[in-house]
Amino acid sequence: MIEYDETIKKEIWAIGDVQGCCDQLQELLSHNIFSDNKNIELWFAGDMINRGPKSLKTIEYIMSSNKRNICVLGNHDLHLLATFAGLRKTSRSDTLEEILNSPNILDIINWLRFRPLAHFDNGNLMVHAGVMAQWDIKKTLSLASEIQDLLRDKNWQNNIKKIFGNTSLVWHDELKNNKRLRTITNALTRIRLCTIKGKMIFSIKDPKLIESDNNIVPWFRLPDRKTKDITIIFGHWSSLGLFIEENLMCLDTGCVWGKSLTAVRLNDRKIISVNCSNKI
Repeated sequence: MIEYDETIKKEIWAIGDVQGCCDQLQELLSHNIFSDNKNIELWFAGDMINRGPKSLKTIEYIMSSNKRNICVLGNHDLHLLATFAGLRKTSRSDTLEEILNSPNILDIINWLRFRPLAHFDNGNLMVHAGVMAQWDIKKTLSLASEIQDLLRDKNWQNNIKKIFGNTSLVWHDELKNNKRLRTITNALTRIRLCTIKGKMIFSIKDPKLIESDNNIVPWFRLPDRKTKDITIIFGHWSSLGLFIEENLMCLDTGCVWGKSLTAVRLNDRKIISVNCSNKI
């Protein structure tokens, strides 16, 4: 058991993928541990919206919270921005229409596009999906800022076209232009599995399917990963579920799939979750 770290002057609670499940988020945050302590910072690991039934209510709830919220962007959050910009269309499984038709759509879009893709504090790095093995913490934050700058620019609706693509799968420091931007975005918001040489694989999600394949590993098992000595909090991987090691926390526990929504206190790794079965 990890003792409570009193050197951290605030309580930091990291929350997994909400994906528009506002009722479950409100139930989670109604726990007295949150109401009794005002010195709390909430970290959302991305994918705050989409697939669940109340995406608009979820994003408005997070935006209006009186607590300090740190929210990194996930692939579904970027999908909303791209849809608003006219780059993408909604699919049958999306639940974004209520947001897109909201009278507050501009406020929501502008709030979202100023969220980070990576956040680092008190020795903890939060991203939605993962990082490339070659990136240390300084490089991760620097590369994330390249995407953030594009989204925060007044011409962001044109810029966002540069960051989407399935063919940018391997990192090299020499990468330039759109291929560089797409590789950064894919790593931070989409990565799960890689070849042992570091090529991202998007066609497989279930970690059980790779148990007999020594050439495919989770991104965090790549040899010589430069972020091994810091704690990384991520979501995006509901088939992996709650996965906690010394320097790793996957918090996507599949709320939108009827499993659970989970929060972990980073000070001592206390876990709180709500059951989402039969509620979505």
